[in-house]
Amino acid sequence: MKTLKIIKIGGNIIDNEDALHSFLKEFSKLKGSKILVHGGGKLATQLANKMNVEVKMSNGRRITDVETLDIITMVYAGKINKTIVAKLQAQQCNAVGFSGADGNTIVSVKRHVKEVDFGYVGDVVMVNISVLKTLLKTNCTPVFCAITHDENGQLLNTNADTIASELAIAFAEVYKTELYYCFEKSGVLENVDDNASVIEDITTENFQTLKDQGTIADGMLPKLDNCFHAIAHNVSKVCIGKPELLFNSKSKFTTITAK
Repeated sequence: MKTLKIIKIGGNIIDNEDALHSFLKEFSKLKGSKILVHGGGKLATQLANKMNVEVKMSNGRRITDVETLDIITMVYAGKINKTIVAKLQAQQCNAVGFSGADGNTIVSVKRHVKEVDFGYVGDVVMVNISVLKTLLKTNCTPVFCAITHDENGQLLNTNADTIASELAIAFAEVYKTELYYCFEKSGVLENVDDNASVIEDITTENFQTLKDQGTIADGMLPKLDNCFHAIAHNVSKVCIGKPELLFNSKSKFTTITAK
């Protein structure tokens, strides 16, 4: 069975032009089949501020009203996605930009209102890999932004970590899938202020202990939930860390395993 690498980038990699250029140069050299998934929340916030559109958050998560969805679509599916595709083409990597609506690849439902109405935020219910399989066979590289659709004409803002995890799960039947979450930290840290304090192995056994101790909290929790969700659905490998984990065998990072 062939290997497929699904790599999600976010944080300072996207926000820093030099870091993005450096990453994409190395990414383009990766052998074999690969899919790139990106976020872009900070740039969306910057544009919202320029347009005097209020940025509303709840527990660190963006509330997406109609105006915010317009901005997110412009930034994620437009500016960021097409810039990444163009930069990969410059590195002779034949990239194709995607939202979940393109090729009907990722279908979501609008999140149900519980304590908070998050607006036009989508929860993934179906991944259709038929178009993507065809592209991968022709050595094309899909590049996904964090937007899906509901099959009724509505675009939905969707967590990029979740998109990466769901893509990895969907492909696990036909590829040996590996999932990589790349950001500015070296991995999951024991001390958030010490980038050398990488927890190199997190298992289903020690995950609960790390949560109870408060070592893992806030934004890292949903990311790890996506990691364990992937591992539980036949994804062969899940790692978190700096992009160097893909290119430098000596770099430290966090590996998620089921034990």
